[in-house]
Amino acid sequence: MDPQPGSLKPPHRRRRVSSVASVVVLDELRRAREAYERRAWVSAYDALSSASAEGDDLPAADFERLGVAALLAGRQNDCVQALQRAHRLHREADDLPAAARTAFDLAIVLLQGGEAAVASGWLSRCRRLAEELGEDCHELGYALNLELLQRIFTGQLEGTLELAERVTDHGRRYADPDLLTQGLNAQGRLLLYSGRVREGLELLDEAMLEVATGEVSPIFAGHVYCSLIEACQELGDWGRVAGWTSALTRWIDEQPELVLFTGQCAVHRGQLMRVAGAYDEALEELAHAVERYRLAGTLDAAGLALAERATVLRLRGQLDAAESAYEEAIGLGLDPQPGLALLWLARGRSAAAVSAVRRLLAEPRDPVHRTQVLPGCVEVLVAAGEVSDAVAPAQELAGLAGAFGCPALLASAAYADALVRLARDEPAEAITAVREAAGHWAGLDARHEVARCRVLLGRALDAVGDHESARGELAAAQRELEAMGARGEARVVAALLRPTLPAGLSAREVEVLRLVARGRSNPQIAAELVLSEKTVARHLSNIFTKLEVSSRTAAAAYAFEHDLV
Repeated sequence: MDPQPGSLKPPHRRRRVSSVASVVVLDELRRAREAYERRAWVSAYDALSSASAEGDDLPAADFERLGVAALLAGRQNDCVQALQRAHRLHREADDLPAAARTAFDLAIVLLQGGEAAVASGWLSRCRRLAEELGEDCHELGYALNLELLQRIFTGQLEGTLELAERVTDHGRRYADPDLLTQGLNAQGRLLLYSGRVREGLELLDEAMLEVATGEVSPIFAGHVYCSLIEACQELGDWGRVAGWTSALTRWIDEQPELVLFTGQCAVHRGQLMRVAGAYDEALEELAHAVERYRLAGTLDAAGLALAERATVLRLRGQLDAAESAYEEAIGLGLDPQPGLALLWLARGRSAAAVSAVRRLLAEPRDPVHRTQVLPGCVEVLVAAGEVSDAVAPAQELAGLAGAFGCPALLASAAYADALVRLARDEPAEAITAVREAAGHWAGLDARHEVARCRVLLGRALDAVGDHESARGELAAAQRELEAMGARGEARVVAALLRPTLPAGLSAREVEVLRLVARGRSNPQIAAELVLSEKTVARHLSNIFTKLEVSSRTAAAAYAFEHDLV
């Protein structure tokens, strides 16, 4: 795969073949080209491979077809070999524009396959051929697009927005749908990450309109579909994720032999199922995603699918399986935080969870990726009793959500605000915030998130003394969580629904009092309830005040007298 001139294979000496063999090859080519036109990629790959093995060298255009079919059928190495042969034939024919384009194709396949050094060589060749054709040639747009992708892949983002604009301009000038969609997609995502979300989404939608015309080539179309959906998922723009995932699914269904892109599409379907609370279906779809990545030979890209699978398992209360899936995701190079920290919290490892989210909050991230970690960080800090440290990330999330305007982010910000306010003994304000969050989530049909809001609302209503309303919200949440299979959370709600509590005690205060009566120390209570010792001490102070007692012994006696143990 060395792009240097001396490393290319010498021209094959043509073999003499019988007229019968020639007829066989021509017939094979006809079938191959027909399969290619109807986008039957595996069939096209098999027929083109057979034709190239049995007869004279194929025309360069057929080697290009073989390269495309091989890539879409999940055979990257064969794709590279076919494109190299096409490039050599174009060079021999002194067809510099076609040679520049195949150099581009090779560079992009190798870059996305993780072979950056070899890709860089083909980028240099693409650029040099474009320069030979003239400063303002069509092919220069492909060289610029390669440079843009190389910078993005290596994290060298300075000047990339201007470069993306130049790619878009070339696409418009030469009426090239592939270049135009690449430029618009890159511009849109770069604007998102700079915080200009509304402008970025407009450009991404424009790129997708170009794809919808059917004029964008299959490889470019697939990449743009997946890139846009990924960007919308990062924003929590589930409306766009749902719409474009449906479009991508239809596009894939029209190509039943397609392998490339099918793993990522399955991931997005699984994410939508998780948001809707369809956990069994989500687990099945995410397992399918991992298998499709394996079939395509790109298992290293399956980390997100495994992390999403781990999240669903965590929500179902299958903590051992969830931890294993998170570990697999880490093995593929993905940092599954803050999901893993939430798992540690559920297992009583609050110190580890807090350390992880402090690290996340300290790391520099663009605004979009900040919104992905802030909700989980707030949840961990509040649950661990580090409420004062949760205030700033909750406020940051609110500011970003207001700037972006995406309903899911607005919901996450309102929920985080409610968590903090309830922990700071501001239940009335928490009620307002959590109702706002529930309204946003309900509009997105996010069953699990709506149920979580009802749990938080029930706790807040209980804290203001409206115990009957609190029980109604908690009972509804428990039914919904059980129906979804979120067994761990359903058990927590069941504990909150125990009979009416005396002396104005909250459900959490009763849990603490019950453990005091059993002789547990503050550190033991903190570990068992996944709280900080500071929070346990605050609960004990409230318990002593409400029971009008001054010792643990008297509080324990009250618990036994009122059947709270």
